[in-house]
Amino acid sequence: MEDQFTLAETAAQSVLQRTGLRPRIGLVLGSGLGGFADSLGEPARIPFAEIPAFPRSTAIGHAGQMVIGKAGAVPVAVMQGRVHLYEGYSPQQVAFPMRVFGRMGIRAVILTNAAGGINVNYQQGALVLIRDHINLQGTNPLAGPNDDRFGVRFPDMTHAYSKDYRAMAQEEAGKLGMRLHEGVYAALLGPSYETPAEINYLRIIGADLVGMSTAFEVIAARNMGIKVLAISCVTNMAAGILDQPLSHQEVMETGERVRSSFEALLRAVLPRVERSQL
Repeated sequence: MEDQFTLAETAAQSVLQRTGLRPRIGLVLGSGLGGFADSLGEPARIPFAEIPAFPRSTAIGHAGQMVIGKAGAVPVAVMQGRVHLYEGYSPQQVAFPMRVFGRMGIRAVILTNAAGGINVNYQQGALVLIRDHINLQGTNPLAGPNDDRFGVRFPDMTHAYSKDYRAMAQEEAGKLGMRLHEGVYAALLGPSYETPAEINYLRIIGADLVGMSTAFEVIAARNMGIKVLAISCVTNMAAGILDQPLSHQEVMETGERVRSSFEALLRAVLPRVERSQL
């Protein structure tokens, strides 16, 4: 059986053969946020199923393809959708797209997700920069033998979410007249939504947001020295905060509602992230 590094290298070369662009920035678009990829110039659309060893997304609201194209003048590799532990994938499979990004020459990633709001200062539709995370998924994509070709055995996570990139995002949001919060994201296994008691526990330990993704991608990215900016869309307030049931339909509808402001922010931030790579 081939090792993860060889599989990632093969997948990366397969993707790069489909386009003349050589992006240095990768994006992952979460539930209800995939529309950004539809507006790229010079697009090469590659279904996950056509990328060797690439896991296939089964979640509603995840198109399940990689799009290589241009956002303005900036070449980007965009994943419309991701895979999650709750779909039955292993931690290594969840992190595999980051491995492929790394072998493609990606040096910065912008991760997005739909999240439940725990912090009562957030409202439905709020955009929140993740400044840190709490991994409560019970495992880690780096568990098992370490491959030094990816990175060190014990990567430092002190600055997992780039302070520079957050400052850039805040500046661009200010120019657009948008309010960007910052907060701590708790990653849980799912797929059931959290109970009110679990949300109370998460608040006590310092979480502002809760979701079922992102943490493993960040761990793998930092293991490879890839810088990270992560943005959550608060698509619903978490259990027990409002006296109403939670539904995935609400997640999708909120994602669609904030789409234009969310995409405007991405377009403003991308050139600055690219320049920081020079």
